[in-house]
Amino acid sequence: MSEKISLSAVVITKNESERIADCLKSVTWAKEIIVLDDFSADNTVEIARQYTDKVSQRAMDIEGKHRNYAYALASQDWILSLDADERVTPELRDEIIDLLKKNPPENGFTIPRKNFMGKVWMRYGGQYPSAQLRLFKKGKFKYDELAEVHPEAYMKDPRGELKNDILHFTYRDFTDAISKLDRQTDLEAGKWFREKRKVGAFGTIRKMIDRFCRAYFKKEGHKDGVIGLFMAVNAGMYQFLSFAKCWEMKNRKSEVKSQKSKND
Repeated sequence: MSEKISLSAVVITKNESERIADCLKSVTWAKEIIVLDDFSADNTVEIARQYTDKVSQRAMDIEGKHRNYAYALASQDWILSLDADERVTPELRDEIIDLLKKNPPENGFTIPRKNFMGKVWMRYGGQYPSAQLRLFKKGKFKYDELAEVHPEAYMKDPRGELKNDILHFTYRDFTDAISKLDRQTDLEAGKWFREKRKVGAFGTIRKMIDRFCRAYFKKEGHKDGVIGLFMAVNAGMYQFLSFAKCWEMKNRKSEVKSQKSKND
């Protein structure tokens, strides 16, 4: 490819030495590759520097704020946002190149993602197409800077949709999925606690069942076999763990207030 297009591929990393090379190899056709690393303890940074000299480090505080910081480092007209566990397929690469050569009027484009458990593509249970805004004009897109699991994205229309997929190696295995569930429900519970959301046991049970049934039956997660069952249970557990952790935070706050009153 003689001339690279005006595109910055922006990649967020944290201890991704096993996966970062494959991610960066998939975007070498971009004019600029930017890596923002959250002070990895492995050799993620050293590997990344084999593909780009634009590697920065910043401690992750709030995801939306962290990503916005990374996008501000980009110098090209368009930004392609990726995580280290994602890959751009040759088909998507060609689609993006052809699109940007036409100078499209849209401010951004959603891209479908194939989510994987290990090497297995999860086709059902709401796991596909899992499209997200990932290709956008510099300065036209930003994330909400609140402490949330999935920060809200802001971009004015017009927007478009791409056809080809990003490969997202979401979970290495079930243990990895459980670990991510634990981290995500910490954030969700914190959000509920700050919002002083009223969440009861019976409401939580109902939502757990609803989330499971939606993933396993309505969205046909059962077609993904044991992995589909696991992901449906995972969806229900997300609701329960968020509730339980929020309850724990409220109790802890009450105990602190009670102890303070006794001391006074």
